Amino acid sequence: MPHIPETPPTPETPRPSEAPEAPGPSRAPGTSGDTARVALTPEAAGLLRRLRSEHGPLMFHQSGGCCDGSAPMCFPAGEFRTGAADVLLAELAVEGVAEPVPFWMSRAQFAVWSHTALTVDVVPGRGSGFSLEAPEGVRFLIRSRLVGA
Repeated sequence: MPHIPETPPTPETPRPSEAPEAPGPSRAPGTSGDTARVALTPEAAGLLRRLRSEHGPLMFHQSGGCCDGSAPMCFPAGEFRTGAADVLLAELAVEGVAEPVPFWMSRAQFAVWSHTALTVDVVPGRGSGFSLEAPEGVRFLIRSRLVGA
């Protein structure tokens, strides 16, 4: 293989080690990793146990986009990339699941919902084809209440 000389860095193209890092995801303000901001119904916990046994570790993300984007989506852990535009609301402890299930929300959606406590529930119906529960004939749904109400 011929040797290709490295292009010297310019202000427009810094070396990878010199490139500024993009800010990563962060924890939602006012959260400390407990599940007070996000809770699960017993039905949601049961579905998560089944999904965990089939797919391995899980995660939730709620984008706030139109249609199914406003519903919580369940993915295998790491399958949905989170970044600076997301906040970690909770790491849900589910009885019978070895590891916590992180619940992420887009920062823009959190700005709108920051005054609410959320409960993940399950209802009959078909949600997004990307969320793991879609083939089960059910979908995850968020129920909310005002914090302090």
